[in-house]
Amino acid sequence: MADDLTKKTQQTAALYFKDVKDERPYELWRAFDKGMAKDLSLFITGQMYAREKIPHTTRQLTTVAALTALSRPEELRLHIQAALNVGCSPEDIAEVIFQTAVYAGVPATNVALKTLRSVLEERGMWPPSES
Repeated sequence: MADDLTKKTQQTAALYFKDVKDERPYELWRAFDKGMAKDLSLFITGQMYAREKIPHTTRQLTTVAALTALSRPEELRLHIQAALNVGCSPEDIAEVIFQTAVYAGVPATNVALKTLRSVLEERGMWPPSES
């Protein structure tokens, strides 16, 4: 059972956070407490993110919305990368961010859009192609 959870955690982490150049939360946690880092990772990545109740794209767009509303750009940056990794389009991510303006305010939306733009620039996806 523990081996299954560890494997699921590793698979989900690889799906969400592949090619992430920024420090991942697990690395930060591990620098302070290896045991706690493992426990948090097994729960967050292996149990919550790996749940199959909703698609990974929906889970990540929900996370983007929450982090936008909370105005947490560093964590948002990580989850924008994860959203792209699981197949969310930049347009869908931007639309979710725009939607939060109604509830979280335009300043939070602007911070999130700047974060999205920065991630897209790093991935060579900005500026968007003109169709």
